[in-house]
Amino acid sequence: MCEPRAVVLKAHPESIKKARDFVVDAISPWGIDPDVAALVISELATNAIVHAEGDTIIVRAARNVDASVSLETWDKDPRRGPAVRRADLDDTAGRGLFLVESLVRSWGVRPLADDAGKVVFAILDPD
Repeated sequence: MCEPRAVVLKAHPESIKKARDFVVDAISPWGIDPDVAALVISELATNAIVHAEGDTIIVRAARNVDASVSLETWDKDPRRGPAVRRADLDDTAGRGLFLVESLVRSWGVRPLADDAGKVVFAILDPD
């Protein structure tokens, strides 16, 4: 794995664009579709900001040894992470992780030690 890049952002809706811009810049030399990466991190960051407790989130990007890329959001909320749900046609929200799941190799949630929060991650393959 190459040296991961990370940024701490306020848990505020304006930070979603900052998360996108950060990730697109971080992954630019790694052969990952920037539009896919931007969409994925937008959904992960939105979930962390809207649903998790805490005043900051961490957004992290790392290139793995197999040339895939890990995108992560870290938050301070130890509660179980997000789950894919099937939204009804007239729902105005709830499709984000369904979309993420269709674009990435895998995604998941892992707890941080001592109930300090959780990491939600997605693994993207190079083009």
